[in-house]
Amino acid sequence: MRSRTRQNNRPRPLFRLALAVTFVALASAPSRAQDVRGLELCTAEKQMDRRTGCLQTNVEFLQGVIERNARDARQKLDAAAKDLVAARTEINTLKAALAATQVRLDKLEKAGADKAKPK
Repeated sequence: MRSRTRQNNRPRPLFRLALAVTFVALASAPSRAQDVRGLELCTAEKQMDRRTGCLQTNVEFLQGVIERNARDARQKLDAAAKDLVAARTEINTLKAALAATQVRLDKLEKAGADKAKPK
């Protein structure tokens, strides 16, 4: 499994993008930030340390949402991969059965043709 950070402990680009989007969304449309369930409206805080804490809470919430969505997507991909393996196995089984049936049909046709030949 891949680690959450790169070897030099720099955040992943996806995290940085989510963080940037969060800050832009909060800065450009603070009244719309309340439309997202779980996010707090941080512009109402006057003290900088409380505002920073509010923003950190929003970032942690969004990280949780991203992790849940990634986990759900991973589970769906794993289920799809299992279904694909099962389908491929079934296709190979059907190909083998078809080949065996074709061999039997060829033998029957050959036997029927041998019987139909005049002696």
